[in-house]
Amino acid sequence: MQTFEQLLAAWSRERRQDCYAAATRDAVLAVLEKEILRPQDFMLLLSPAATQCLEAMAARAHDLTLRYFGRAVHLFTPLYLSDICTNQCRYCGFNASNTQQRHHLTVEQALSEAKVIAHMGLQHILLLTGDARHVASPQYIGAVAERIKPYFASIGIEVYSMTTEEYAFLVSKGIDAMTMFQETYDPALYEWLHPAGPKRDYAWRLDAPSRAAAAGLRSVGIGALLGLDDFFQDAFCTGLHAWWLQKTYPAVDIGLSVPRMCPHEGSFAVPHPVDDIHFVQYVTALRCFLPRSPITVSSRESAFMRDHLVPLGITRVSAGVSTAVGGRVEQNDNVGQFEIADHRSVAAMQRALADNGYQAVLKDWEDCSVLPQIAPEESSVLCEHGGR
Repeated sequence: MQTFEQLLAAWSRERRQDCYAAATRDAVLAVLEKEILRPQDFMLLLSPAATQCLEAMAARAHDLTLRYFGRAVHLFTPLYLSDICTNQCRYCGFNASNTQQRHHLTVEQALSEAKVIAHMGLQHILLLTGDARHVASPQYIGAVAERIKPYFASIGIEVYSMTTEEYAFLVSKGIDAMTMFQETYDPALYEWLHPAGPKRDYAWRLDAPSRAAAAGLRSVGIGALLGLDDFFQDAFCTGLHAWWLQKTYPAVDIGLSVPRMCPHEGSFAVPHPVDDIHFVQYVTALRCFLPRSPITVSSRESAFMRDHLVPLGITRVSAGVSTAVGGRVEQNDNVGQFEIADHRSVAAMQRALADNGYQAVLKDWEDCSVLPQIAPEESSVLCEHGGR
């Protein structure tokens, strides 16, 4: 079986650039008439020529979103467990060389944070940690998941790269989804951006979504951090990666996230800022290329931008977000991983979606093979908020 790294090598940076430069408006319009798109079609939708066709792309993306997702938008929220990290990623607020005070939740503290989230009505949660196995080990993450599982239909992770066996262990503890940002698909740039720490291994991180899918995770999400490399290069590679994962693991739900660089602790000048026009072009191109894939836009983006992207292909949004460890129970003002732009609560997000003709979905999946035993004192919380 061809690995994604081998496929990516076949689509060299130079080949991508040549195809990108040769694109024409007529070629883009011809792509929009196709029912099934190939990688070379996706490339055309990301080209400068496609900016002349944004209205047609938006119409196609809107139609496809309604066809495959209706007017349902899935809500979730992150729970940051630890900001202790051993990496020195130049662009990240968790960089080990940054001097802010660090925080790490115990399992019981994580449960307290989770209960606050459950009271919001959300049934889908995403656990995040820095890359520090000595404190946030797979066993620790598994213990947290096992403890909070009675409150949620789905628990995802956005953590460091793991082995297939470690992902399988987390599946056994109730975790069913993962998100892994490659950050950038350019190996040389990746090496410069990650001067120290375990994350420095480009190939190991690139293969992590495949290992997670092979381990039995129901849902796998990927993305590049837009702004690190030329927009077109990372945008194309992200779509190509999701396309390969869909072909290789057809039983797994393959999703995408579209984060743009935003301010954080420390200093990092964004080398390739992505403007709003290119950002909209990216979302609509992804929807046209991968019509069945969920697409997530986080609270990095403004309320205005998120509201206007939903009709163009976005099917998952976060709400009630805190990027600080212990930010909900203790109301910590410690530094988060990045600054958020959309501070709306779950209720406010529900109202905004309804005002635009969409339905907020708080729960869209549940594993019914094993129903956990819930302590009597906890059952009232679940009943009050639509739990099992």
